Amino acid sequence: MPERSAALPLAAAPDAVGLSAPRLEAFGARIAADAEAGRIPGAVVLVARRGQIAWQQAFGFEDGDSRTRPMRIDSVFRLAAMTRPMVAVVAMRMLEQGRLALTDPIERYLPAFARMSVGVETTDASGGERRLTLEPARRAITVQDLLRHTAGFTYGPFGDSLVQRLYREHALLDARQSNEQMVARLATLPLQCQPGTQFEYGMSTDVLGRILEVVAGADLEQVVADELTRPLGLHATGFGLRGGADASLALPRRGSGAPGGVLFDYDPVDPPRWFSGGAGLLSTASDYATFCQMLLAGGTHAGMRLLSGKSVALMLANHLPPGIDYGSSTPGLGINAPVPALGQGHGLGVGVRLDAGLCPVPGSAGDFFWGGALGTYFWADPSEELIAILMLQEKDIAVRTGYRTLLRNVVYGALLD
Repeated sequence: MPERSAALPLAAAPDAVGLSAPRLEAFGARIAADAEAGRIPGAVVLVARRGQIAWQQAFGFEDGDSRTRPMRIDSVFRLAAMTRPMVAVVAMRMLEQGRLALTDPIERYLPAFARMSVGVETTDASGGERRLTLEPARRAITVQDLLRHTAGFTYGPFGDSLVQRLYREHALLDARQSNEQMVARLATLPLQCQPGTQFEYGMSTDVLGRILEVVAGADLEQVVADELTRPLGLHATGFGLRGGADASLALPRRGSGAPGGVLFDYDPVDPPRWFSGGAGLLSTASDYATFCQMLLAGGTHAGMRLLSGKSVALMLANHLPPGIDYGSSTPGLGINAPVPALGQGHGLGVGVRLDAGLCPVPGSAGDFFWGGALGTYFWADPSEELIAILMLQEKDIAVRTGYRTLLRNVVYGALLD
């Protein structure tokens, strides 16, 4: 496919697409003040409606504690878990090409995952010692399980179960590994829960990334380029910085008192070798807005169809079955948690809103969303033709959660129609 220009056109003014400029600017003043006070290093915020960028601004500095490089609207951010929707679209492309199916057991592509065991934790009644016993998995893990986080995989840093301790001991988030090496380690460890019984946020999309490599016969960097970034013209999106320079990479706080992180570091001089399907991509607000707009448009962009409308509809539907349980790390997802109490579910690679109420932030039934452990966040609302993207490198959970809530409140409050 030929390369295309990624950027959405700029609206003449926010009110030209039904948004209040003063209300958006008030939010910008809050972010600017927080960046000036050093509460956050900096941020880029983009709001688009009806296929046009209504408002975008950069705040603070790219270089974290150094504060020498002003943030730019084209600054590059580590997406962390906002990588997942993009990898999910690549998987949907392969479904349409007949190279993959949601019902496929993953052992078809990764034989090491045949005959998996599940860790069952018990506590000794007398001494209180925790013990791990193993039981066979009752069914195979499917590709659908990977996309909706019902495979039974977990994340080592997101809790202290005995299975999660094993994840940490086996260094499953090692930036120097390949996807092939990662799944070889992971396949030797027990699952956190039985496949299909629980939403357990974990390394499912990383396993999916390895399956895409096997299907395509290329590494995930090449697969994502061939199936997504090159066709859409996302020239700043990839597993490494374009050109190899670090001048445009936004950095988190790293000095004394800065919060610790759960994700591997990114060194521009020696970037990670692991093309993590769950957390490895870098991008800009503009590139990610184009990606979201393609989904809002039913799979098309600039006259080119990337996915069929039915594939997009399937991706953005709720795939969590009734009565499913939720892992202990789920509350940590905050307003992204795909739980009935919030009127939300999970599609294929994204969270989806099912009800207008219940969730304590505004939205519409049918909007889809996700955020990353480094502070990035997005949602897109088909009924309002609306996209909002927050690019922030902030490891503190409370800080990034506060901005996500604030952004939802302000953007919906800025609607004029």
